[in-house]
Amino acid sequence: MNDSFYVTLTYLHNKIIVNNTKKPSMKKRTKSKYNVGENPYKKSKGIKKVFFAFINSFSGFSFAFKEESAFRQELFLSIVLIPLALFLPATFVEKILMIGSIMMLLIVELLNSSIEAVIDRISLEHHDLSKKAKDLGSAAVFISLMLVFIIYLTFIVKYC
Repeated sequence: MNDSFYVTLTYLHNKIIVNNTKKPSMKKRTKSKYNVGENPYKKSKGIKKVFFAFINSFSGFSFAFKEESAFRQELFLSIVLIPLALFLPATFVEKILMIGSIMMLLIVELLNSSIEAVIDRISLEHHDLSKKAKDLGSAAVFISLMLVFIIYLTFIVKYC
C-alpha cells in the first residue's frame, strides 16, 4: 500500500467516525434546591440539638418498650446475659464481645421496628414489597440472635 492510500483512509476515518460521534453536552450543574436552613426540623444547634436528640432517643426507647414485644423479650434477655458476661471468668475483650453482641441485637431490633413502622405508615394493605422489607428486617434480627447464641455458647462451654 502506498502512503496516499493510508492518508486517504485516515482522513475518511476521522471525517466519518470521529466527527460524527456525539460529544457529551456540557450542561452547567445546578445547585440542589434543598437548603438545610429551610428545614423546620433542623433549627436547633449546639447543646440544644444534643438535648433534643436525647429526648427523641428516650422517646424511641419508650415506643419500642411499650409497643414491641420482641424488643421487650430481647431486653429481658440482655438483663440476664449481660450479668452472666460480667461474672464469667473471661478476659476483658471476651466480655466486651459478649456484651457488644447483645447491644447489636437490640440495635438491629430497633432498626427492624422502625422499618416495620414506616411500611405500616405507607399502607396497611398487603403488598409483596412490604412483605419483603419486613422479612429482610426479621432475617437481620434472626442473624443477630444467632450471633449472640454462638458467642455466649462458645464462652459458656469454654469457662464452665
